[in-house]
Amino acid sequence: MGFDFSTIQFGEPIYLRLLFLPGVLLMVWVWQMLRRRSDRDHLRHGRELPLREHFALFGDLLFWLCLIVAVSLTIVALARPKATVALMRTAGVDLVVLQDGSASMHVTDVKPDRWQRSTKFLRVVAESLQWTNDRIALALFAHIAAPQIRLTRDPNTFFFFLDHLARESPFPLQDDETWDTNIELGVHWGIRLIDKDEELNGKSPNARAFLLVSDGQSWSGEIDRALKLAHTRDIPVFVVGVGTTSGGLIPEPSDTPSSTGRQRQAPPVRVYSTLDRASLLRIASAGGGRYFDLDRESDRTVASAIIDAARRHAGPRNLEATFQELYWEFLFAAAGLVGLGILSLRDRGELWLQVLGAGVALFVFWTAVK
Repeated sequence: MGFDFSTIQFGEPIYLRLLFLPGVLLMVWVWQMLRRRSDRDHLRHGRELPLREHFALFGDLLFWLCLIVAVSLTIVALARPKATVALMRTAGVDLVVLQDGSASMHVTDVKPDRWQRSTKFLRVVAESLQWTNDRIALALFAHIAAPQIRLTRDPNTFFFFLDHLARESPFPLQDDETWDTNIELGVHWGIRLIDKDEELNGKSPNARAFLLVSDGQSWSGEIDRALKLAHTRDIPVFVVGVGTTSGGLIPEPSDTPSSTGRQRQAPPVRVYSTLDRASLLRIASAGGGRYFDLDRESDRTVASAIIDAARRHAGPRNLEATFQELYWEFLFAAAGLVGLGILSLRDRGELWLQVLGAGVALFVFWTAVK
């Protein structure tokens, strides 16, 4: 924000009482200035000269004005002024990751495949969080949803699950449930994770946000209804697209029985999958968030942009002002005014006398503050 002088506070306000002295001196200076103006008018009207006579506006009084203001600034500096220079949000972010685990996430148009590329990005997101206040949750979805982690401040818990997911998706290609992308159900489960956390821990002061990581391919469900529900809860939806528009074929399911025992009934059909960027852009727009493409920018840049946008969405909640001491700024201003006043002196003897006096005063003051 820069300096906000309307927020100036004083650490030692008792010293401000000394401003009475330069206030009295300023009144004396004004009286002397009025006398000088009266004498100037008297001389102009009482003498006739062949040329118009010029008088300096202040004369040597400019030095005394600068000295009075400099003394005032020094007294203010002794009162230890400080002003607001920034506003920091003390609350963190509650980020709920909605990770697509459908069959199209096995396509290898990004290396090694979309699923493992997504888990690599989620690791960077987790590393970008401030774990003192920030929390993260994780829910996977395909045709069904599979919540993995409730909102947690423990990075070890998140990285443990992430390492396990990077090795193997919980949605094998052999299962029928894998061959669908129900984003609506994923958003609903994200809201349920937040509701459960409020039920257990009370309402969190953190800003809330959804992070949807998907290729948007072959999705079902009424996503508009889910986005309206998120909007009513003031939860923006940030979308990260993984994959390419050139796409690739979804691998054939293996003959190995799946761990769930729910085998795919229909014979395997080779399906070509591409990044459905248009649909994902609409979701981000309707969800009040932003859309990002992986590999268009660095993972760190995308993660930081999402987290920063989520913090800003919190608005003025949980703001804490940071102050900066203005002690030396006032002293430097006082020294500058004294220098300006000395330059206005015309009498050389008086000039050296004032320089000597200023040096002695500076030495006394420096000794006193040490």
